[in-house]
Amino acid sequence: MNLIRSAIERPTAVLAVVAMVVMFGFVALQSIPIQLAPDVNRPVINIETRWTGAAPVEVEREILNRQEEELKGLTGLTKMDSRARNDEGEITLEFAPGTDMDRALLLVANRLDRVDGYPDEADEPVLDTASSEDNPIAWFHLRTTQDNTRDISSYLEFVEDVIQDRLERVPGVSRVNIRGGVERELQVRVSPEAMAQYGITITDMVTALRSANASISAGDIDEGKRRYVVRTEGDLESPEQVRAVVLRSQTDSVTGRVARVTVGDIANVEFGYKDYTARIRQLGEPSIAFNVVRETGANVIKTMAGIAEAIDELNDGAVAREGLTITQVYDETVYINSAIELVQQNIVFGGLLAAAILLLFLRSWRPTLIVSIAIPVSVVGSFVAMAALGRSINVISLAGLAFAVGMVVDAAIVVLENIFRLRQNGQSAKDAAYNGASQVWGAVLVSSLTTVMVFIPILVMDLEIGQLFRDIAVAISVSVVLSLLVAVTVIPALGAKLLTTVASTESHMRLPVIDDFGNRFSSMVVGYAKRVVASPKLGLGIVALMTVVTAAATFLFLPKLEYLPEGNRNMIFGVAMPPPGYNLTTSNGIAEQVEAATRGLWAKETGPESAPGEPPKMEHFFFVATRTQLFFGSSAVEQDAGRVRDLIPTVSAPIFEEPGTYGFITQPSLFGRGIGGGRSIDLDIAGPDLGDILRVAQNAANEVTRLMPREEGNQLRPRPGLELGAPEVRLIPDQIRLADNGLNTRDFGSTIDAFNDGLRIAEITIGNKRLDLTLKGISDYATETQGIGNIPVVTGGGVIVPAASLADVTITAGPTEIRHRERLRTVTLEIRPSAQLPLEAAMDLLQEDVIDAMTAQGLPPGVTMRLSGTADKLTETWNEIVLDLLLALIIVYLVMAVLFESFGYPLVIMFSVPLATAGGVGGLAVLNLFTLQQLDMLTMLGFVILIGIVVNNSILLVDQTISHHRVDNMPIPDAIVEATRNRIRPIFMSSLTSIFGMLPLVAYPGAGSELYRGLGSVVLGGLSLSAVLTLAIIPPLLGVFAPMLEKPRETATESQVLSVAGE
Repeated sequence: MNLIRSAIERPTAVLAVVAMVVMFGFVALQSIPIQLAPDVNRPVINIETRWTGAAPVEVEREILNRQEEELKGLTGLTKMDSRARNDEGEITLEFAPGTDMDRALLLVANRLDRVDGYPDEADEPVLDTASSEDNPIAWFHLRTTQDNTRDISSYLEFVEDVIQDRLERVPGVSRVNIRGGVERELQVRVSPEAMAQYGITITDMVTALRSANASISAGDIDEGKRRYVVRTEGDLESPEQVRAVVLRSQTDSVTGRVARVTVGDIANVEFGYKDYTARIRQLGEPSIAFNVVRETGANVIKTMAGIAEAIDELNDGAVAREGLTITQVYDETVYINSAIELVQQNIVFGGLLAAAILLLFLRSWRPTLIVSIAIPVSVVGSFVAMAALGRSINVISLAGLAFAVGMVVDAAIVVLENIFRLRQNGQSAKDAAYNGASQVWGAVLVSSLTTVMVFIPILVMDLEIGQLFRDIAVAISVSVVLSLLVAVTVIPALGAKLLTTVASTESHMRLPVIDDFGNRFSSMVVGYAKRVVASPKLGLGIVALMTVVTAAATFLFLPKLEYLPEGNRNMIFGVAMPPPGYNLTTSNGIAEQVEAATRGLWAKETGPESAPGEPPKMEHFFFVATRTQLFFGSSAVEQDAGRVRDLIPTVSAPIFEEPGTYGFITQPSLFGRGIGGGRSIDLDIAGPDLGDILRVAQNAANEVTRLMPREEGNQLRPRPGLELGAPEVRLIPDQIRLADNGLNTRDFGSTIDAFNDGLRIAEITIGNKRLDLTLKGISDYATETQGIGNIPVVTGGGVIVPAASLADVTITAGPTEIRHRERLRTVTLEIRPSAQLPLEAAMDLLQEDVIDAMTAQGLPPGVTMRLSGTADKLTETWNEIVLDLLLALIIVYLVMAVLFESFGYPLVIMFSVPLATAGGVGGLAVLNLFTLQQLDMLTMLGFVILIGIVVNNSILLVDQTISHHRVDNMPIPDAIVEATRNRIRPIFMSSLTSIFGMLPLVAYPGAGSELYRGLGSVVLGGLSLSAVLTLAIIPPLLGVFAPMLEKPRETATESQVLSVAGE
């Protein structure tokens, strides 16, 4: 069946199909989720094990080392990180891309089941595939109203029971993370004097309480037709039951009377709150913060609408009744809506500009309208494929559609221009439509295939970056395929109907300046073609010169690499690490100093307008202060949202005034994970001895600070720190003295824990809440380090002795956190280069001037240094991109070989690729004259796209030359010149429509534009240069190689003719 002829004969059917495609596209659009960026499936499993009261060294020894030993041989495991902190241990397992995570979870759970001998106080490990570093879509703060004097921290239980429960019911919400507040617990406050009176030790109380809090299944029993389950039910479920626990029972042998000592006899049992672990303030007021993380694949717009409805409901109901109010400080949909609106605007402007260029060339509204139909049909129709493939509407996919606006008209232009030319030459509308489409059908098909097939390596890439590229690849590929179908069906059908009257080339409306320039340019190009075809040596010399110049320009001006753009969301977020050993009061004091330094920029106090040269005013400012870290967050007022980055120096300056403080203050990356994760480099120092590691890390940090000063915008954060750790008071028990007093080391340690900080007995259920049951002293027995030795220890004989009489008390230091990478103790220097220093350049600097230099000087035995984190991803992605570029070149070459049935002509066409590369580098350089744009991996995608589209003009020129020679029997030199003359207009029509269709993406700044403007500048630069230089190198190359390539064919043809004549 002849598709072109059928379309011309059945225009109504063609238009009906077009209407259905557009309708289905709009229907599909309603079901596609809207997100900020594509979902990236990270094959990561987190394992968290809680052990209240344990030090990092204990967590490492008793939990992490055992778990790592069992997990080390997991199938598909590529990376294992772990960290031991106070009260908890965490292991992060990263698997190879494409790993079946359900199976991986099962394998991890089975391996963990092999670990035995956990401490009694440790909880069971908890597994989670959702990373704690996933970017939240919203942040909120809960504060008290003016007439509420209750401490906001005591509302944690209310937040968990009411707010968290309500928000997690919103469709699309994965989880709600709460920061701040203090947990409620049931406290058993005991007096050492009362204990001594009855000869009861802390160990006796712990044993009695844990033994009483037990429920044991005892099988079942059959009776008649029924089966009864037998259970011993003894869980402690109220303060009264705790008070009633018997600690000692003694029977008088003479009287038979029983004397009992219960918990209530020697202790007070009451509800209380745990000690503060964090302080949070929002715009100067204490608060509890919480954020919302969406489910993978959820529609952020709909999810946020549900969250907003829930917050309004809470603020009007339960929250208001408690004298509280919820304030939202970050909303991801603001950025999403702005970014989507900008891309939609660019699509409209790009389409109008492309139509204007068509009208400029064709000087008739009818052919312009015919070609312009390809834009909405191809773009809207692509939504069907995106919905079917499970893609989302996001900044990346919309940018792909915006780029497609300039590309989808290429095929339609080539077909219509040929129809238009034949119509001007006197053919009837139907004949011109059929012949015009048929003549260029092969070239249009191959041009579209080259554009689409360069994305094949991208579509099968499993790396994180490949998942980001996939959306733009699908958007462009589907649009181009649809545009091909439009070009060979809709364009001929409408051309036969609408081009019934066409002005001749002499009678169309003239534009003096433009037409004169066009005629002179065409004459110059045709004259050049005649000269280089007549003089092959001259032509080859010009080609060689252009190739060398463009290759050298590409090599010399190609910038250093970046990983991913970070975006420009209206939020800065940072973390600072004060020196080890700071308590919560001191850390909170540092945070309040930062708060005071920024107060002059708070919009609620000084108004939203900022003076010229000043940073923008702050809409929100909050901090979270813990003993070991300080977290800060701020956003700018709406009118200055694009300048939020200017707030970073204002927030960071007072932080680093504190000696020994390190940290990051940055905008959260759209794609990176964690603070600074977007473009940070990890310098890992690993080895067996923590002291050696810290000495090397300190030297490395000093060298990094010298090479990359903080004053230039570079930032450094050691994880966990550069010192041995926080100061510790260690009690070394004297075994003889303990034994003399009827005690052992566990008895002694439990007593110190109970009377100093509180000893966790168990987790009990009271009502519907799980609370810790904690054993504490009746008062604080040690308020300073010297008081530790005076903590009372009750012996089995009922004697109270000070702790110092049973142990040696020393003050030393211990780690606040121990990190492992691949089971080795590791200190990581997380380095964030300034925006002006590309990631690749920073990596080279660190490798050569830090790692190699320090290695040459000599490292302690077993200590190693290496770069990881984003550095690993950049290296891995660059290697993959280079491979994809080579595959794209091969694919394009082979597709063209199919069209021309020759391996020679595609080789000629491939000479246009280096020209495009130079143009891409030039386009990026021009963009950097106006705004900083690094060569990130999204920008690198532009070079892959260029390979598929810059050959299109060369294909048209070569195909037209072959047609003139083989069909019209023109000599090869004449065929080249005639093809050049005929193809100048369609080449510049398609190139200029593509360029102007994409131009708004690069020219218009705004939310999200920082993601795709680099890619756009590469494509625009490559298209612009190749459109001109293709006409400069293809004619001379054809003049040299076409005679050689056509001679064997002509010889074969002559042989066939002679053979037929002989017969």
